[in-house]
Amino acid sequence: MTKEMHIALAPMEGVVDHLMRDMLTRVGGFDLCVTEFIRVVDQLLPPRVFYRLCPELHTGGKTLAGVPVRVQLLGQDPGCLADNAARAVELGSPGIDLNFGCPAKTVNKSKGGAVLLKETDSLYNIVHAVRQAVPPTQPVTAKMRLGFEDKSLAIDNALALEAAGASLITIHARTKVEGYNPPAYWDWIARIKQHVKIPLVANGEIWSAEDAVLCQQQSQCQAIMLGRGALSLPNLAAVIKQQSGPMSWEEVRQLLTRYSGYEIYGDKGKYYPNRIKQWLGYLKRQYVEADALFAQIRAMQSSEQIVEALQQP
Repeated sequence: MTKEMHIALAPMEGVVDHLMRDMLTRVGGFDLCVTEFIRVVDQLLPPRVFYRLCPELHTGGKTLAGVPVRVQLLGQDPGCLADNAARAVELGSPGIDLNFGCPAKTVNKSKGGAVLLKETDSLYNIVHAVRQAVPPTQPVTAKMRLGFEDKSLAIDNALALEAAGASLITIHARTKVEGYNPPAYWDWIARIKQHVKIPLVANGEIWSAEDAVLCQQQSQCQAIMLGRGALSLPNLAAVIKQQSGPMSWEEVRQLLTRYSGYEIYGDKGKYYPNRIKQWLGYLKRQYVEADALFAQIRAMQSSEQIVEALQQP
């Protein structure tokens, strides 16, 4: 594994917010972050919406560690998405990412996310409109899955995104129906790569440096995107890229303490306890100590209580 390898942090809705992005990019190893999706329906959103989900726009479109953060949009209306994409770039987003991968039922019911993978023409129309609205110097990227119910349109969808002007495609190597159930079909990304010329990024089921190597080999992609793996092992990007040792539980506890009593971008040291508990749920995969800590703080309702518990030896 080479240090030149490009690693992006996945846009996990409700999980990887600006606080988590700040935390993980300080730990190191990431080259790019993508925001949680901003849902676009039928209007040009006010700047405050973009600033709320991407406060890094106040700091040059980068985390405090200097990692670029790209705004992701989700919706079905090409014109409206184009208007909002232009606004996001004007506010400082280094390019635009479009969400064609979200498997959530509520999102798919409103014709957003992965359900659009059933409509190749819609993918083309959306990306084409956004590409026309965004300055040519700024990338327009897309995140997709291999399909909705099956993989029959995987290659056609990627070709449509490329033809519409996408600069890069990140592919979560499962269909919507397959959800997050292992395995990830990295070899399908290699099949798609035979048909498109733009760069592809492999995503899905990368939990370790060994997984990253295997993913690269099977997908034929140099670049990868980490999601749940980075939440389970906070320095996974550094483990992959720099051959670092896995972070100790004591180091993780320090991160949790900082995360619980965070002060960044005006958050004033307050953070949602349910997010802390949610993160512990991911950490359980890598650290047995996370299970006991979760049981200890499960009933706590304030960040102050949780910080106090975390500071105990």
